[in-house]
Amino acid sequence: MKKTRLIALILTMINCWPTKAQQDFSVNTRKLQYVLGAIDRLYVDTVDINKVTENAIVSVLEELDPHSVYIPQKELQQANEPLEGSFEGIGIQFQMLEDTLFVIQTIAGCPAERVGIRAGDRMIEIEDSIIAGVKIQNSDIMRRLRGKKGTTVRVKMLRAGVPELIEFHVVRDKIPIYSLDAAYMVDKTIGYIKINNFGATTLDEFQKALSTLKKEGMKSLILDLQGNGGGYLNAAINLADEFLGKNKLIVYTQGIHQPKTTATATNQGDFEQGNLIVLIDETSASASEIVSGAVQDWDRGVLVGRRTFGKGLVQRQFILPDGSAIRLTTARYYTPTGRCIQKPYKGIDYQKDLETRYKHGELMHKDSIHFPDSLKYATLTSERTVYGGGGIMPDVFVPVDTTMTTTYHRNIIAKGVLNKFCVQYVDMHRTELKTQFPAFEDFLSGFSVSDDMLDELVSMGNEANIEYSESEFQRSKRLFSIQIKALIARDIWSMQEYYRVINELNNPLQKAIEIMKDKNLYASILGK
Repeated sequence: MKKTRLIALILTMINCWPTKAQQDFSVNTRKLQYVLGAIDRLYVDTVDINKVTENAIVSVLEELDPHSVYIPQKELQQANEPLEGSFEGIGIQFQMLEDTLFVIQTIAGCPAERVGIRAGDRMIEIEDSIIAGVKIQNSDIMRRLRGKKGTTVRVKMLRAGVPELIEFHVVRDKIPIYSLDAAYMVDKTIGYIKINNFGATTLDEFQKALSTLKKEGMKSLILDLQGNGGGYLNAAINLADEFLGKNKLIVYTQGIHQPKTTATATNQGDFEQGNLIVLIDETSASASEIVSGAVQDWDRGVLVGRRTFGKGLVQRQFILPDGSAIRLTTARYYTPTGRCIQKPYKGIDYQKDLETRYKHGELMHKDSIHFPDSLKYATLTSERTVYGGGGIMPDVFVPVDTTMTTTYHRNIIAKGVLNKFCVQYVDMHRTELKTQFPAFEDFLSGFSVSDDMLDELVSMGNEANIEYSESEFQRSKRLFSIQIKALIARDIWSMQEYYRVINELNNPLQKAIEIMKDKNLYASILGK
């Protein structure tokens, strides 16, 4: 009867949560409790009442909105890790290639690096269990390597030039997860910072990067939020505060059962002066839209890219008695002008919205996007027209570049051939590359992808039964070359160097640089 009592406790807690005022054990609550209790005690066959309860919770949340979700206990920690900024493990980045785990990088200062594990090592055993050649899943590898801080995991590595396996005893520790992918100077005065999510460490990472760039001469900043799906509300507020003057409204939230709550800027911002451009696209969501909405509404900077995702709902996480959780939408958020940018989710296929945008041509043509006059607002300084009701429209639209994409390229990527080629190339030439290019700047200016390398890529594609097309290969050749160079840079150095190469293909960034270099154009876009 413990399960039945747990169900009753869950239902009692649900009744107590601030979703709506109601009497304890309302008719509907008692009805649900009665049904679950009857199933548990009387149903003809054996029933997993925990699974039945979880399915019931999922069904209830699905009736509400696309962002209210149930998270099982076993998945909760993994779901929270990217936002909390760390997990406990050994600190390696790896890839599985032909049933072998290749160490791509060791994270600086983390346990794997401290015991001497190197990039290029192949992991053969974990705790006497062979993992090479047995088609083990990435999730299983991570489960074995991760564990409580202070515990030890024993691994055996194969290293080029060493005849026998090397055994390492690695003491697990906290491993940082970074929000910031790259921060570097585009030219002598323009800095670039890319943030991948809004987590517990985002503000600290941003401030450190900003300080470094200022010392290198940065006067103007390009903040890249493309592909940033959001995260913590407070992290978004803190980042927006870096750009806005004291007492300026950043965002406010409100729900039927949640009173209006406002967030305003302090006088602590580290970049309240200086030209600012924010890059956004159709996958920039939630916290990204809070920052970009505040920047646009106050005419603080220029938004460049494509219309954002359109998530204007705030979720609050509630932990259930068994360690699982629900993330429940409790309020909507509004930009400083009063815009709610949540796109519709009733009566449409919400999950296919981006696909619909593509089919309608929105990602290629600005004229395909239409906003009703009823959702028109005016910015707070220059009184420029902006719209709510479905994402944030950038000030400068940059279409998706499809000139180099082909079916052949997509197949090479999708079947892992490009990645396999790069991993093998670095594995064979790591020492040579580091000797020839001791610094990344040398690599950036001196390394080029040769025709022989591209021929090898094509051969690997043939081995994977990918139909070759000469015309499509030629069309995608430059794209292949830049992607290969970027992946090699990532494996030799870090993700920042990857972006310094791949950003050659980042058209919104290139447009932003053009705008930054033309002070009159920048000012005119903001109505100044």
